[in-house]
Formats: sequence, C-alpha cells, structure tokens
Amino acid sequence: MSKQGLKIATIGGGSSYTPELIEGFIKRYNELPIRELWLVDIKEGEHKLQVVGELAKRMVQKAGVPMEIHLTLDRRKALEGADFVTTQLRVGLLDARIKDEKIPLKYGVIGQETNGPGGLFKGLRTIPVILEIAEEIQELCPDAWLINFTNPAGMVTEAVLRYSSHQKVVGLCNVPIGMRMGIAKILGVEASRIQIDFAGLNHMVYGLRVYKDGVDITDQVLEELTNPTNSVSMKNIVNLGWEPDFIKALKVLPCPYHRYYYQTSKMLEEELKAAESVGTRAEVVKQLEEDLFELYKDPHLNIKPPQLEKRGGAYYSDAACSLIHSMYNNIGDIQPVNTKNLGAIASIPYDSAVEVNCVITKDGPKPIAIGDLPVPVRGLVQQIKSFERVAAEAAVTGDYHTALLAMTINPLVPSDTIAKQIVDEMLEAHKDYLPQFFK
Repeated sequence: MSKQGLKIATIGGGSSYTPELIEGFIKRYNELPIRELWLVDIKEGEHKLQVVGELAKRMVQKAGVPMEIHLTLDRRKALEGADFVTTQLRVGLLDARIKDEKIPLKYGVIGQETNGPGGLFKGLRTIPVILEIAEEIQELCPDAWLINFTNPAGMVTEAVLRYSSHQKVVGLCNVPIGMRMGIAKILGVEASRIQIDFAGLNHMVYGLRVYKDGVDITDQVLEELTNPTNSVSMKNIVNLGWEPDFIKALKVLPCPYHRYYYQTSKMLEEELKAAESVGTRAEVVKQLEEDLFELYKDPHLNIKPPQLEKRGGAYYSDAACSLIHSMYNNIGDIQPVNTKNLGAIASIPYDSAVEVNCVITKDGPKPIAIGDLPVPVRGLVQQIKSFERVAAEAAVTGDYHTALLAMTINPLVPSDTIAKQIVDEMLEAHKDYLPQFFK
C-alpha cells in the first residue's frame, strides 16, 4: 500500500449510501489517509453519481482533508492500483427490486430483497457482475481487498470464494451492528460496552452470547426481548415483536430477518397489506431515494443528512470504514464479517462463506472458532447454506434446473409447483439482466 496515501474505488458510487461512506472516511482520515476515492457507476446511474459526487466533494472540502474525489463511468480506470474496492451496486436498479417483491406475493410467497424468491433472483443478477469485477481486480490491483456490501452479501461472498481467482474478499452487513446498537439502547448503555458472539450466515446470523463490559448478560438480554416494547429491528423489516416463550426457548438472539422464517404467515400478511396501501418496501425506498437526492442537490449541504438513516442500510458504510481502518492499521479487533468458514462453525462446510466474529488483521479476517451451532438453529442455517450454494451455481451456469432447485429448497417457498411458476415468471421479468439463462 502506497506511503502517499490510499486509493479506494467504490463501485456503485452513485448510491444514496455514499455520503455515509464519505463521512466514515473523513472521520478516520488521520489513521486512514485516503488520497484518492474513485466513485464509479454505470451510464444509467450517471445523474445520481454526479449529484452524490458533488456532495462528497463539498463534505471533503468542509472537513479540510486532502482527499481527491474522482467520478467516473470507467471501472477499469478506477480499479487500477486501488488498495481497497468496495461494491454497493444494484443490478437492474430499484425497478428490479420492485419485481422481486411483487411477483412472489402473487403466489402467496414472501417478496423480499434478500430472502426467498427475491433473494434468489437478486443473486442470479448480481453474482455474474461481481465475479467480473473480481477478475478485473485480480488483473488491475491484485493486492486489493474486495469489501462487498451488495446484497445478498452471503451468497455473493460464497460465489466469489467458489468461482473467482480473486480470493481477497470480505462480505459486510449492517445487521450485527444494528443488533448491538439496539441492545445497547434497550439497556441504556454505550454500544461500545456491548459485545456479541455472532455466528451463522448473512441475514441468518444469531447472537450466541451477549456481554456487557466483558460480563455475560445473555439471560438478561433474552428476558428484555420478551417485552414487546424492547424489540430489536430495522427500518426495512416490520417489527412484530416475538412470542416471549419462543425467545425463552430459543436461548439465543435471533436477528430481525429471522422473522421471515419464524413468523412467515404474519410477515406475509403484513407485506400484502403494505403492498395494497403504501406499496412494497422497494416502492417506498424509491420515494425515499428521490427525496434524498433532492436534498443532496442542495449546493449548501455539506454533511450526511440525518434522513439517510430512514434507509434500511443505516450503519452499512460505517461498518465498511471501520473494517478498512482495522485492516489497513492491522488493529486485531473483533468484527462480524462474511468470510471463508475455515472450520469456525463445525456444521458448515470448511470452504463456505459464513458470517462470524473475526479478528481483523492486515492479512484479512481470521474467523474465531465457535464450535457447533446450537441444535435448535443448526438445521435452518444449513438449509439456507444449501440454498446459497445451489443459487450461486445457478447464477454462474445459467442452468434453469439448478435455479428451480434453489427456489424449491428455500424454506419460504411452499412447493415445487409454486417454485416453478415463480421461477418462470421472474426469469421472463428479469430477462434483460439474466443473459446466462437465455444463451
């Protein structure tokens, strides 16, 4: 890494999350001297890139840090000699997400961005693009770490580890941070005093033990969660609370996304109601994004606006900055990330991607062994891992039968017949972004 400072390339630079990334880099500038930040996007995202890019420049100017912001549609130019590459892209933009959420609902199945049929199709569209980027990184900046927070992050990390020659990849999610902050809020303490042993998969992660100042307080936290007013949730997931006796029985902390699996019928009902009244989450987000970009255009705005936290991915970018900071400075702190299992979770294949606490070093994350997952949660995690593996294979091969198999083994899809109907309709709906299936 260059002594004159770092070069970072952010692919999907026109994202509404970019101001949070800029804020995180500015905040850490003294320990993370970024000389050049390249924001890259595609032709369809050029307008957003310009708007966000100008805001980024104003933020950097206000902070008085010597960080150059470059805006480009030329990905190769941005990647050349980069030290870190972050990916935050959405293949097919929000219109594709709207289809991912609406089509399954017609069949009485949850329509969600990263779970069930929507998660499968987001993966099928996204994986080929990320693999292409990984190969370009291997060619143009082979020492760079790819920090991916494009969803479905677990499936994408799985695909890069399995099908790319570039193995320096870390997947990142804001769910563990959100859980830690939510618990700190319930207990009325600073988030820095709370530690959680995380293990599982992306959007399928459990908090096995919770500590305050190093003291195990798991039982206390589980007791707090039986109070409906104390639920830990996210902006993009309806907060239904939990059945108190179920939480007592489970004995570990579920993440907000577990509601899709443990409260399927209630979540489906909520989605159908929302689709009728305010629209699907993607339609709500589309409006939120338009409002954010109107704010971003204001030539006097030179900070990250607080309205950004209404998006479901609050803290994403801060997690990325924190990870890059720890890797660059070889800090050796503990952070939950998506990485190769290497035996950390006994019941998941050695070479698969898992989301688990890791020691963060300059050589990447070192997963902390947790042994086996508790029996009550093990089966569901293994089923989702099978789904991710088969889905990644389908994305790479463009094989119809593999895609159908992935859809059918997903626990949110009730039968092979319904799986086939959804696959057929969604393949047609996303045809422009799935060339591998229409050779």
